[in-house]
Amino acid sequence: MKIVSRNSWFEVRHLQDGVTLIHEPYIRPFYRCNIWHIQGRERDLLVDSGSGLVSLREQLPWLTEKPLLAVASHTHFDHIAGHHEFPERLVHPAEADILAAPSGANTLAADFVGDDMFEAHPDCPLCYAEYRVRAAPATRLIEDGDVLELGDRVLQVLHTPGHSPGGISLWEARTQTLFSGDILYDGPLIEDAYHSNLQDYVQSLERLSKLPVRNVHGGHFPSFSGERMRELIAMWFTDHPQLT
Repeated sequence: MKIVSRNSWFEVRHLQDGVTLIHEPYIRPFYRCNIWHIQGRERDLLVDSGSGLVSLREQLPWLTEKPLLAVASHTHFDHIAGHHEFPERLVHPAEADILAAPSGANTLAADFVGDDMFEAHPDCPLCYAEYRVRAAPATRLIEDGDVLELGDRVLQVLHTPGHSPGGISLWEARTQTLFSGDILYDGPLIEDAYHSNLQDYVQSLERLSKLPVRNVHGGHFPSFSGERMRELIAMWFTDHPQLT
């Protein structure tokens, strides 16, 4: 398999409203986590941290120029494997045990990490054959209704289980922006993980459909509009008539 420099492992795209997308272009799209950096006046926020194959802090040192809150949208391996690099780590209580003691089974790494996941490997000793998610115990538990203050902006925590029991989304009312994690993105959703729950999925999607969303930044695949969000939710319910 092709080997690439770790210096080119991450791709960074600066979007509007102080939001930056970081992702790993040599991981194939289905497995590729969107890492969202949200800039605030006093502190910044990172939604998820990717595969952990290459150090975020070493390759992107600007991430920690200000205090940073590293939030886990949920605790599957592709979203939390870089969390151990950051001193402030936030997660919903329902998945705090996984963040503190991750394994191949409880993070789904054992099911998905393999050749099919990669277009190329980084030039570093940690190859996928030796892959493991390092423990990153939470320094703060966040629940539905909590707010994350960045100085000049506020994001509200929405508990949106279904994909996993501790899944959360972040809602910024001022910009009408939703960071949805893996409960909803514009691609094939995973509803059958070992701790997924379809009834929870119903309640979470119904809740999101009522928000006046303008932009959605999901856990995978490209961002999309609030109109597209409502289309995706309607399509999901059409595909699951037994749940309506």
